Amino acid sequence: MTTDIAIVLSIIFLAVVLFVWEKWSVDTVAILVMILFMAFGILTPAEGFSGFSNPATLTVGAMFVISAAVFKSGILNRVSIFLVRAGKKSFTLMLLATMLIAGLLSAFINDTAVVALFMPVVIQVARDTDVSPSKLLMPLSFGALMGGVCTLIGTSTNILVSGILENRGMEPIGMFEMTPAGIWFLAAGVLYMLVVGQFLIPKRKANVSPVDEFDMGQYLAEIRLLPGCKSVGKTIFESPLVTDLSIEILQVIRKDGNIEFPMAYTELQEGDVLKVRCDIDKVKQLASRQGIKVKGDTTTELEASDILLYETLIAPNSPFVGRSLAEIQFNETYRGASVLAIRSRKNIIHEKIGHVKLRAGDILLIRSEQSVIRRLKKNQTLLVISEFQPRRINYLRMGFTVSVVIAVMLLAALGVMPILLSAAIGAAVLILSGTLKPEEAYKAIEWKVLFMLAGVLSMGVALEKTGAADLLSDFITNHMGGYGPQAVLSFFFAISFLLTNVMSNNATAALLAPIAIVSAESMGVSTRPFLMAITFAASLSFMTPVGYQTNTMIFAPGNYKFRDYLKVGTPLNIILWILATLMLPKIYPF
Repeated sequence: MTTDIAIVLSIIFLAVVLFVWEKWSVDTVAILVMILFMAFGILTPAEGFSGFSNPATLTVGAMFVISAAVFKSGILNRVSIFLVRAGKKSFTLMLLATMLIAGLLSAFINDTAVVALFMPVVIQVARDTDVSPSKLLMPLSFGALMGGVCTLIGTSTNILVSGILENRGMEPIGMFEMTPAGIWFLAAGVLYMLVVGQFLIPKRKANVSPVDEFDMGQYLAEIRLLPGCKSVGKTIFESPLVTDLSIEILQVIRKDGNIEFPMAYTELQEGDVLKVRCDIDKVKQLASRQGIKVKGDTTTELEASDILLYETLIAPNSPFVGRSLAEIQFNETYRGASVLAIRSRKNIIHEKIGHVKLRAGDILLIRSEQSVIRRLKKNQTLLVISEFQPRRINYLRMGFTVSVVIAVMLLAALGVMPILLSAAIGAAVLILSGTLKPEEAYKAIEWKVLFMLAGVLSMGVALEKTGAADLLSDFITNHMGGYGPQAVLSFFFAISFLLTNVMSNNATAALLAPIAIVSAESMGVSTRPFLMAITFAASLSFMTPVGYQTNTMIFAPGNYKFRDYLKVGTPLNIILWILATLMLPKIYPF
């Protein structure tokens, strides 16, 4: 082993540890790895930054824009109507429809967008039919994941591996080359969830209101400021309510009925009615103070015509991720909205919520004017999951958008032009036609994903340049090659789905693809089946909530625990592993 190989393997080991640790985001770790390769002289700057101009990175960026146009067109809302009708007829029908529709749509547009749209629908139908949302959210995510492996554009991982092949002078993956095997995986997954999986999914808190879900009843109270109250004439910042009792004032209702959302400099007046959040002990202290009348718990009064309670989800690409409400100056930026509680992966947080670091998948219980919530939704900052209001559909725009998407796929599938070019033209047409505004296109692109792709591609370059890929390939073929190429394929599938459950699926594919190529060449067989095994397995992550962002998105709304994914997802991963071992060599011969 040379010094360069030792450095490369050490950096990659560090990357895997950091991916699993989740101290820093995936894109940050990927860029760090790329910089380390250049700092140690393993890669030149041109080689290190080549990932940013890689066809895979650019294609994924264009597909984000196209997916956003489809989402905006309103066509998916028509599909959601069918889900609502199915859910009211039969749970089994609802489960089947959820997985099939999610799978079908995810084959052509971003699976995160599919889950984001249908999650509120699924939750609402579950509540209307007295079914636990947890029974449907996991099938929704799993269906989207399995649908994503049915076409080249289904996930960024498929495009990434295709780009790796193209860079090595090999035939890239065709638009529908993955479809035959992908359909088998989807069918097996749906059958498993219908026969076995649905009974393993826990039933938790069906038909629970947001107030009960967040245990808010004892924390919301209403007080009136009477003559002699020490807080009268003082700003909220100076008020003894805040300085002595650390009570959070959510709303100020003046004598004339005007409602004000409090700022630090808001002056309190005699006769004001304050809606506050505090624990029951502080409510008792308030009742004993001169000049204060406690009106009692007012939880049921919080939902007025324009001021409602909303459950909102922090999406993986939200600018809130990794920051606290204080850091983003939530109360100042979104005046008219108050965060009452945060439900994280582990618990519900009521106290000192302004300083809690937010994570993807956290749910915020927000009391807000409808206009502020609409602003948050428009900026793609939060996903509202407690209500669903179908958008008005412009059928002309919808038809145009669908035509563009079909044209993009056909041009690539028929070999008229590469997928990168057809996707770029499609994105440009959608923007120039006004279907999608330029600023909407910029917001639609998940820049973290692009930076992550550019970073992880450097791992493959470093593995090949230093000979580390050959070293690892020799180890695999020496130990597994004697059992035949089918055993090696099975090994690559297994190691891929295990890694992708604890680290990025794109990082898994970028790491293993070069090793698989060298292994196939040393065994004198086609590289196609090995690479297909890695591509499929890297996106089929069901065993953990961190394996894929859709699994993360459903974690809090479904009130799942980590072990739930292990219990439901592990048998599914094993079934698909066995199926892949037997099926892939027949579809993609050695």
